Order: sequence, then C-alpha cells, then structure tokens
Amino acid sequence: MSSVASKAEIDEWKRTKTIGIIGLGDMGLLYATNFSENGWNVVACDREEIYEDVKAKYSNSRFKVLPNGHYVSRISDYVIYSVETSNIAKIASLYGPSTKLGSIVGGQTSCKNDEIKAFEKYLPEDIEIITIHSLHGPKISTEGQPLVLINHKSTKPDSFRFVESLVSCLKSKHVYLTYQEHDRITADTQAVTHAAFLSMGAAWAELKVYPWKLDDNKWYGGIENVKVNISLRIYSNKWHVYAGLAITNPHAHQQILQYATSATELFTLFLDKDKKPELTERIKKAKEFVFGHHKGLLLLDDSILEKFSLSNGMTNTSKTTVPNSHLSLLSIVDSWYKLKINPYDHMICSTPLFRIFLGVTEYLFLNDDLLNQTIDAVYDNKSFRRDDLEFIVAARKWSSIVSFQSFDLYKKQFETTQEFFQPMFSEANKIGNEMVKTILSHSK
Repeated sequence: MSSVASKAEIDEWKRTKTIGIIGLGDMGLLYATNFSENGWNVVACDREEIYEDVKAKYSNSRFKVLPNGHYVSRISDYVIYSVETSNIAKIASLYGPSTKLGSIVGGQTSCKNDEIKAFEKYLPEDIEIITIHSLHGPKISTEGQPLVLINHKSTKPDSFRFVESLVSCLKSKHVYLTYQEHDRITADTQAVTHAAFLSMGAAWAELKVYPWKLDDNKWYGGIENVKVNISLRIYSNKWHVYAGLAITNPHAHQQILQYATSATELFTLFLDKDKKPELTERIKKAKEFVFGHHKGLLLLDDSILEKFSLSNGMTNTSKTTVPNSHLSLLSIVDSWYKLKINPYDHMICSTPLFRIFLGVTEYLFLNDDLLNQTIDAVYDNKSFRRDDLEFIVAARKWSSIVSFQSFDLYKKQFETTQEFFQPMFSEANKIGNEMVKTILSHSK
C-alpha cells in the first residue's frame, strides 16, 4: 500500500501525464470517461478497422480517440489494456513494443496470470507493471465497489501512488493483492456464481420457457425474482465477460466442475424418496460448514425482492410462492462445502452478483422453516422435476465447455441462450438495475 499523494502532486500528474486505454468496450469506455471527466489527459483506441466510426461516436467526449494501440502506447505514461482475457497475449504482442520508455502498463482482465505472462513476455524490460481490476460490470456504479490494485513490478517510488491517485476518482474500495491471490479469490467469488445463473438461463431457454410468464406461480417470489433478473442480466452482457474467468483461470475449472457434480449428486438423491434422510444430512452438513459461524443480519430480505417481478412490473402482491427444490442454491452451498471454501473470507473482493447470490443462499439456509420446506418440496412437489433435470444438463454442459477450454463453444452456447431472451433484455435490465441497487444499498 502506498502513501497518499498530495493535491499538488496529483495536479502535476494531471498536467504532465497521459493515460492510455487500449480497448473501448464497456469497461474501457467507463474508465476513459471517468478519468477524462476528472481532469486526466486520456487517449484511447479500439480496433483499427473501426477507427473512423469510433472517433465520430466519441467526438464530444473529453478523451481523444487514436487510430490504434501503437499511437496510444507511444505517448502514454500509463497504459491500460481493456481487452478480452483470451486476446491479451495477442494484443500485448502487437502493441507492447511501442510502449513509451519507462512507462507503466496494466490491464483489466479477469485472469491476471495470463495477463502478467503476456506483459512479461511482450513488453520492454524498462516497463513497470501495475495492474488493476474493477470487480463489477459496467452497468454498476463504481462507487464503493472493490477495485483490486496489483503492484507487480515497479522501481520508481511514485509509480504506485500515481496509479492509485488516478483510479481514486472511481471512488471504489481499494484492495491490494498479488496476481496469484487475485485469481484465487475471483475464482472463489465469481466462477460458481456465473455457472449457476448461466445454467438457469440455459435450462429455461432449452425448455422454451419465459418463467415470469407462466400462470402457475412456479417462479413467483423474491428468490425467484433474483434468479430470473440476474440470469437475464448476465445474458444481456457480452459472452467474453464470463468466458475469460471461467476458461483461463485454472482455479475456476475445479469449482465449475464441482458445482455440476454437486447438482448432479443432489438431483440423484431427489429421485428416491428413501434418500430423503441422506439428502437432509448432506444439506445440513453443508449449512453448518458455510453458515455455522454466521452472526448478524442477513444480506437480503425476501420481502424486499418480491416487487421486482418481470411479470407484473414492480407491484406484484396478489400471488403466493410455490415451494421450490431450489437445486441451484442447494448446489452452490454443497459445492462450497465440498471444496472447503468459506464465501465470507473474500467479501472485500466480492462482486455485486456474488453478494446477491450469497444473500439468496443465506436467506434460504438460515431460515429453518424455508429450508425444511424446500427439502419437503423435492419429494412432495414434482412440478420442478423437469426444470431441475434441464438445469443439470445445462450445468454439466457448461462444465464440459470449460474443461475443453473452448472459447468457441462457450460463445456458441452463450449466444444461443442470449438470442432466446433477447426480447426481454430492455425491460429486464431496467427492473434488474433497480433490484441490484436496492439489494446493494440494503446489504451495506
């Protein structure tokens, strides 16, 4: 951790230093906009073949658009590669040699192992490496969210203070890690969360079901609203946002595999009522491991979430919740138990989606009546059996894709599901944004 820079130092840096952004996707644009609007001199680029379009699109912005990464790298004192994890090596090899003498380079990828390897291989020896990662999506306010800073290689005493001063305008919570710690923690807090919501969405798409449009109340209630809204929120983003972490981070492989395994094994117990004691014991052991030392208030309150239904806008009060097996939530806690992961250990680095998912599982497992009702519903209400089966297939499919390390298969599976839900993204994001805002403010 560095000492705080003075206002005079920051003013001098703003006057003399140039910040470069390579990649004007959603997060690159968020950074370029925030930095430039806070008085920093920012240059940015996207793909060279769309330079004229990008330049025209952002002609009224405070940052300047340049033709390609060579132009950005050549004049920037700090270059941030905001590109897909799968492309970091390719882009670094292309533009790295043009990096300004003695400057600093960082990135915004979700897997720092691959990023650091690329920088060490393709950047000149005199370049310092101080990399970052905002642990949230571009649709979330940066204020109060975790921002990881990794001082991997720097020799000048002011370098880290300079980078930290730059990103301070985001008003995020700074977290100081090594790149190895970053990758382990992001796997713990994101890999299974993404797998769960991706599997839910893929199962509904395969069944050709918009759950909020059903008339049988199956998907009514606060917990169900979270499942639907967050699944659609993920599928409204770009596939590479999730593929990079899942495929390039080896810690994520084990966790996604365990999630699919836990879901499969629990579902197998669902099929035989004589296995109810075994299922109950397994769930209670997982509960004790994950939540046994829980103290204080719950992260979420189901009553707060009941208004965020896609089927009835935000005023649904006429329906009752149908008992659900909640296989997706049982599986997450079971997988944490099997992997001996305590989800509370990394709350300082948690994403909004992780806090929401933890909050939902917390609500289920720490409400004895609801948990027992869920176990009973497994055997007494088989209306979810088909949904659970399709969820298992989806979870295993995502696990296989990750184990194959295939970006092409990941993209195909993601975009197939995305296409099914496309008509609902506008409304879902509007309601989902309000839901996320409410949850995050409630859980502070």
